[in-house]
Amino acid sequence: MSESSESTARLRPGDPAPEFTLTAADGSDVGLGEVLASGGKRVVLYFYPAAMTPGCTTEACDFRDNLRGFEDAGVTVLGVSPDAPEKLAQFREQEGLTFPLLSDPGKEVLRAYGAFGEKKNYGRVVQGVIRSTFVIDPDGTVAKAFYNVKATGHVERVKRELGLA
Repeated sequence: MSESSESTARLRPGDPAPEFTLTAADGSDVGLGEVLASGGKRVVLYFYPAAMTPGCTTEACDFRDNLRGFEDAGVTVLGVSPDAPEKLAQFREQEGLTFPLLSDPGKEVLRAYGAFGEKKNYGRVVQGVIRSTFVIDPDGTVAKAFYNVKATGHVERVKRELGLA
């Protein structure tokens, strides 16, 4: 099936979070199941189109600047994009990002979460990454699903939804 004809279903609260293992910026493999199993933590999993672009940098730096609050509440933050690990490593270094950035070049995980598909870009319908964020409970179920989010102000919304703001 070609990318242009694909339509991905959106996840809703209560749905099982699709399992994955992806390569991180440092070359290690990070699996959702491993993260969830490491002490009953919740996961904030966010999908963004491309490292080192203005909106994605704003969002990543906002997560970086609020990371202590998430960690203190037992929440692990993971960012996913189709970028290669080498580009993600450069992004982490350039912006001082201290949470895992994961590479999904084949877009399998993006599609599994409904974060890849038709979207509007400057008034045109295109295929691409749909900026999305998921809160995943320790039992592996989706607690919150946010699609088509704006980069600016989104982290504050996630914090409010989690009772951290």
